[in-house]
Amino acid sequence: MHATNAADATSTTTAATAATDETLTRAASSGGIDAAEFARQTSAILRSITEVIDGKDDAVRSALICLLAEGHLLVEDVPGVGKTMLARALAASIDATVRRIQFTPDLLPGDVTGVSVYNPVAQEFEFKPGAVFAHIVIADEINRSSPKTQSALLEAMEEHQVTVDGHSRPLPDPFLVVATQNPLEMEGTYALPEAQRDRFMMRISMGYPDAASETLMLRQRDTANPLDALRPVLAATDVRALITWARAVHVAPALEEYAVALSQATRTDPNLHLGASPRATLQLVRAAKVRAALDGRDYVIPDDLTALLPEVFAHRLIAARGLHRAGARPIEAALEGIVRRIPVPVGLSR
Repeated sequence: MHATNAADATSTTTAATAATDETLTRAASSGGIDAAEFARQTSAILRSITEVIDGKDDAVRSALICLLAEGHLLVEDVPGVGKTMLARALAASIDATVRRIQFTPDLLPGDVTGVSVYNPVAQEFEFKPGAVFAHIVIADEINRSSPKTQSALLEAMEEHQVTVDGHSRPLPDPFLVVATQNPLEMEGTYALPEAQRDRFMMRISMGYPDAASETLMLRQRDTANPLDALRPVLAATDVRALITWARAVHVAPALEEYAVALSQATRTDPNLHLGASPRATLQLVRAAKVRAALDGRDYVIPDDLTALLPEVFAHRLIAARGLHRAGARPIEAALEGIVRRIPVPVGLSR
C-alpha cells in the first residue's frame, strides 16, 4: 500500500514538473508572457475598442482574431456603420501606425505600394513608400477601384513585403489590412476577384446598431470624436508576443483532419460552384487557435472551427448557378449543411 502511494505521488510530481516545464518553455518562446498575461493584454485591447465601437462585440473580437492570427479582415456593409472606425480604434489601442487608402477608380498601384523617384541631386532613384507601409492599413471601399489596383495589395497581404523595381522591402510588424467593401448591388462597385478574396482571412458585417447603441453614439460624438480620447493599452511591438503565444495553441491531429474534411466538403458540395482553397483551411486553423487562446484555452475544440467557418469560408465560396435566386444566403446554408454532415471528432487528447 505504502509503495503504491509512493509511486502515485512520484508519478503526480513528475507530471506536474513536466507541465510546469512546458509552461515555462512556452512562456520563454512567447516573449516571456504566460496565459494570465495574454488574457490581461487581449482583454485590455477588447475593452479599449468597445469604448468606441459599442454593441459590436463579435466584430471587435473578429478584428483581434485576424490581427493575432496574422490574417487580414474584409468588412462588408453599407456606408456609415463604423467599418473604418473599427480599424482606427484597433490601431489606437495598440499604438500602431495606421494609413488609410481611399480606393477610387483613378487610384494607381504605385499609390498603394510606392514608387521609385529620381533624385537629380543624388543622381539616383529613391524609393517613396506607398500607403501600405503601416502596421494597420485601411483599404476603404476597396471594390470601388479597378481590379489592377486591387491586385497591388496581393503581395503585401500574403508576403508582408512589397517589391518595386526588383527590390523587396519588408512591411511593419505586425501588419494587418482592414478592407471595407460596399455591397455589390451598390452603384460604382467592382467585384473582388477570387484571388483577392482568398487573401482575406475573415469577412464580417457590422450591421446597423440597435437603438440604444445609436443613441449612445449621438451623445458621445455630439461634441468630440471618441477616438481622440483613446489611449494605447500596449505597444505595437508587444503584439508579436501575443501572436507567438496564440500560434503555440495545441491542435489535436483529429481536429486537423476535421478542418480538412470541412474544407474538402465545400469542393464537392452540389450547392457550391467554387469551394474553399487550401489557404482557407490553414487560416481556419490559425483563427481557431486565437479563438481558443482568447477563451483561456491552450487547445482547440471543434466549436472553435465550426463557429469561425462562416467568417473564414463564406467570402471565398461561389454558390452554384441559380441558387442566389432561390435563397438570400445560399453559401451560409451550404456551410450549415456541411457542418451537420461531417462527423465531429470525439475523445480528443491534448
